[in-house]
Amino acid sequence: MAEVRRENAYVESFNGRFRDECLNEHWVVTMAQAWRAIEDWRIDYNTERPHGSLGNLTPEEYAKNGLARVKQAELSTADSSSRPY
Repeated sequence: MAEVRRENAYVESFNGRFRDECLNEHWVVTMAQAWRAIEDWRIDYNTERPHGSLGNLTPEEYAKNGLARVKQAELSTADSSSRPY
């Protein structure tokens, strides 16, 4: 149950930020305008803005670093398994 509450807190925090920074800032008349405003905000949120919870990296940078760590770990494992001991 505690896990559900914590996840809900993250979702509610995101929803509040999205509402304050995107939805409340744009006056849209058509769905196309709404989609454009939301997409512009999403791109900025994920690629331009550092997030404190991610070590002041953007989500895009954080994901790339994580992928690089996974690949490095795979290479290390492959190197150690190919050594004849």
